[in-house]
Amino acid sequence: MPYELYYWPTIQGRGEYIRLALEEAGASYVDVARRSGGENKMMAMMDSRRLKTPPFAPPFLKAGNVVIAQVANILLYLGARHGLAPKSEAARLWIHQLQLTVTDFVVEVHDTHHPLGPTLYYEDQIGEAKKRSREFWKERVPKFLGYFEDLIARGGPYVHGRRITYVDLSLFQLVEGLRYAFPHSMKAFEGDVPRLIELRERVAARPNIKAYLQSDRRIAFNTDGIFRHYPALDK
Repeated sequence: MPYELYYWPTIQGRGEYIRLALEEAGASYVDVARRSGGENKMMAMMDSRRLKTPPFAPPFLKAGNVVIAQVANILLYLGARHGLAPKSEAARLWIHQLQLTVTDFVVEVHDTHHPLGPTLYYEDQIGEAKKRSREFWKERVPKFLGYFEDLIARGGPYVHGRRITYVDLSLFQLVEGLRYAFPHSMKAFEGDVPRLIELRERVAARPNIKAYLQSDRRIAFNTDGIFRHYPALDK
């Protein structure tokens, strides 16, 4: 049976990290909420009265009778089953650790435009968002992306050597998202992480990913997702 992916139907968001892994693996899956009635089905799946182990929020993945939530947790599961993670336990945990670091960075990306919290509109926190974005590019981007740049430099062409893992797909998505949300800042910064940019190109050229990026399955970036382009924050 195909996997069932549950995520919001109009944004890439956190669900995109899972979509990229499924696409690279050539796995059969259904993006449930993008089908008629799918969003209602997704909300019903989160009802604690219907499942013994209900997910707190999307994204989550249904694999047979198993329901798995949290991006890093889902990728840990998929990676071992589709050749997107190393075989040894120690190495699998290492890749999982790196994915959790990606998760930390994604939170910081979101906080550039919503530093006071997601319940307020961006327009209600523009001043704070400008301050947060300046700090983000001064301190946080060099720290996080510099870390991954150093890891690629140790071996390459991928983070864990010659074989791609799901973390490489997630790093591709980070670069794409930053290019969309902060085109000016990212263009100025890319020279500091040349290996990471090369990794992005390497991932984009992989047959399954290339086909996915050219398909209507790839939702366009927009200002409802995690990566949002607000010109006032990209100076």
